[in-house]
Amino acid sequence: MNRRQFFKQAGLAGMGAASSAALAAPALAQENPKLSWRMTSSFPKSLDIIYGAAEDIARSVSEATDGAFQIQVFAAGEIIPALEAADAVAAGTVEMAHSCSYYYIGKDPTFALGTAIPFGLNARMTNAWFTAGGGNELMNEFFAGYNLHALPAGNTGAQMGGWYRKEIKTIEDLKGLKMRVAGLAGQIMSKVGVTPQQIAGSDVYPALEKGALDATEFVGPYDDLRLSFYKVAPYYYYPAWWEGGPAVHAFFNLERFNELPDNYKRILTDACAAANARMLARYDASNAEALRQLVANGTQLRAFSSDILDVCHKAAKETYAELSASNKAFKKIFDHQQAFKEDAYLWTQIAEYTFDTYQMIQQRQGTL
Repeated sequence: MNRRQFFKQAGLAGMGAASSAALAAPALAQENPKLSWRMTSSFPKSLDIIYGAAEDIARSVSEATDGAFQIQVFAAGEIIPALEAADAVAAGTVEMAHSCSYYYIGKDPTFALGTAIPFGLNARMTNAWFTAGGGNELMNEFFAGYNLHALPAGNTGAQMGGWYRKEIKTIEDLKGLKMRVAGLAGQIMSKVGVTPQQIAGSDVYPALEKGALDATEFVGPYDDLRLSFYKVAPYYYYPAWWEGGPAVHAFFNLERFNELPDNYKRILTDACAAANARMLARYDASNAEALRQLVANGTQLRAFSSDILDVCHKAAKETYAELSASNKAFKKIFDHQQAFKEDAYLWTQIAEYTFDTYQMIQQRQGTL
């Protein structure tokens, strides 16, 4: 082969490689389009664990797409009011929200089943129901009617029963109480005499301080310490029988989500799953020390009596029967979740509960 033939063949090979690159580039661009979305949160930046899950999602998506898919996160109130986040997503004002489904029960009580209902699932059961028990499919079938698609993107674990300006010794002590409480818990509380209020977290402290509220529930020791509720309501009750394992969701505008390439849908799904696990882990790692600090600051820990729990449990069952009789969507999902819960507790009490009970006894005896 002479020199001229060598360079001619090399040139043809180079043209072939260039042509292949030219053909490949548009395909790659199509698979990884440049996108810029906005996600509004229902939580303030000061609640770094629950708000931070939204930032975790945005960061994971950016890193997984080499920066092609950017999600800008806004705290509650920056562009959308806290309790209108999912509404803004459904309307297409923003593409995403990080919020709790039960904030929207004014539209339909079925929304409560997406977060937590009184005497419902604990955190592990919630994650199992959504991930492996068919819950996510059922909820998205319902959400689609509101132009929404959702993925679990956080869980706080069992919450505390809230802060009270006076002791709650009997069911009579709840009557007439003005309490900030979200979801179906408010409806059930009203059956036992409480006047429920649903207001954003940032407005709770001044309302307690001024006496506009007599009590509030929020999350647990870590967040409650940061919000300083102990300064205006000294009695801290447990457990939040209305939130045994509440899920937080990433809500997507259904049309915008469906337009995404399949790889972007998978990246979002994985990012939300990671944020979901991380939030629960961070709360589990942080609540014990926060509880110590609250008690050191004078917080009075109290457990709800069995009598109070029994009355509230009865009121919850009555409420679910009423809703199931009048709302087909609620009944369908509630019945499915209840059947899952019965099986889950059949198993949990055998191994998990027995192991944890023994360990807790050792902890109290100082022999752990």
